[in-house]
Amino acid sequence: MHEPDVDLIVAVHDPRRRVERAVASALRGTQAKLRVTVVIHNTEQGPIAHRLGSLLEDHRVRLLQHSDGVPSPAGPFNAGLEAATAQFTSVMGSDDELSPGAIDAWVGLADRLSASAVLARVRLAQGAYVSTPVARPCRGPLRDPVLDRLSYRSAPLGLVSRREFAELRFTEGVSVGEDVAYVSRVWFSGERLAYARRTPPYLVHADAAERSSLSSRPVADELAFVPRLLDAKWFAELEERSRQSVIVKLMRVNLFGAVWNRRTCLKWSASDRDHLGAVGRRLVQDGGGIEQVFSHRDRQLLDAILDASVPDSRLCELSRLRRKFWHPSALLTRDLSGMLHREAPLRFAAASTLQRL
Repeated sequence: MHEPDVDLIVAVHDPRRRVERAVASALRGTQAKLRVTVVIHNTEQGPIAHRLGSLLEDHRVRLLQHSDGVPSPAGPFNAGLEAATAQFTSVMGSDDELSPGAIDAWVGLADRLSASAVLARVRLAQGAYVSTPVARPCRGPLRDPVLDRLSYRSAPLGLVSRREFAELRFTEGVSVGEDVAYVSRVWFSGERLAYARRTPPYLVHADAAERSSLSSRPVADELAFVPRLLDAKWFAELEERSRQSVIVKLMRVNLFGAVWNRRTCLKWSASDRDHLGAVGRRLVQDGGGIEQVFSHRDRQLLDAILDASVPDSRLCELSRLRRKFWHPSALLTRDLSGMLHREAPLRFAAASTLQRL
């Protein structure tokens, strides 16, 4: 085939995954020059090929074997990126699906706005749209990654230009968060970005019994990507407001999320509490006071994370309480100077509500 416009990389590690649905949805009706690379990761090719069936007769589909023994999507996605030659790359989970016309709409938007990356609109297959990024309502390019809160979109779903980002790779050696550095390099690159907010969405399915980002694992593994990101030279060279916008997301989504993921466990291991506290202290240290934008309940949970003497049951209780997002204690900041900050709960909640409309 001629050089494609888009190299779509679909990583699959389990023959029980409905990879044929993902591939068929990408091919269906797409007019852009597309190549779909199915990267078979740490499993046999035969069962995957059987699932794909007649889809393999389409000249736009190719198989790539990648075995590294590591349970992370970083390896297969990077293998697909290494094999890519198209103008744009795109990645897709084997459980997921593209709405008809999505790829054509992304390519059209990239061409129209001369964008180096396009963020797809994401919807849960059950119906609800994902509200991240909580970007400003604008039909043009995204002009400021801080004001448009791009850090909350950690999945690089959509298009990424190879011209500007050909050398960019997912973080290997971590089991979660392999995409955070990747997208942060794109979002804060200074290149023109676009949000495909009015185009057919990327659909996230929940077929699999276990999605890697949600599975239980030691805190040391779940948060291993955080210090690696903070230690990176390129991250240290970002302006402070950009670093803070990433760090506040890491606190809210990843640090607090590590507690929420263990909310049914009232007894933590000493190792888990130690690693949780260490990552929390590092984020506070590097955040330049960004915790001032947190609500009362966020600050209570952060205080408990930093204090190993707080009982495990109290830690879990505070995690549950902070998710009652419309309670006054979840909307008002402890430090009144942070009340009107873009990342403060009131403004964030209002913007999230508008995003869903």
